[in-house]
Amino acid sequence: MADIDWDHPDPFIHETVVAPQHIDEFQHTNNVVYLTWMAKTAWEHSKHLGLDFAVYRELNRGMVVRHHEMDYLAPSHEGTTILIGTWIVGNDGRLRLRRRFQMVNAQTGKTLLRGLSEFICINIETGKPTRMPERFVKAYALTAPPDDGA
Repeated sequence: MADIDWDHPDPFIHETVVAPQHIDEFQHTNNVVYLTWMAKTAWEHSKHLGLDFAVYRELNRGMVVRHHEMDYLAPSHEGTTILIGTWIVGNDGRLRLRRRFQMVNAQTGKTLLRGLSEFICINIETGKPTRMPERFVKAYALTAPPDDGA
């Protein structure tokens, strides 16, 4: 594995490998696959922080995506190991949460994608935005310097 130049220290890292079903007609990873990997990494990080769906149900609260941004910097191909780092860079303690993502080719160290996801807290029963419970505020503490969103 190559040395990785992460955008921020100590990312939560989820690892995946580009599989044949991820490849499009251009013979590289399809764009929507990266979005799926961002969502999976965010969810794995939430579980790591002690917030799985059982806790969401218990609290009748959940974090759902409001907005995504992705900057594709280089392609990936079948068999490539991808390291997906994420950091929480915004939490207003009320409604909004922001995460940054960086996807890196594990073999070369080259950054393939930088992304951002914004989440809002909802009442699971009604689907309406609602204030974060204190457990979310604490668990989703910033893991990198705040950026200009939440």
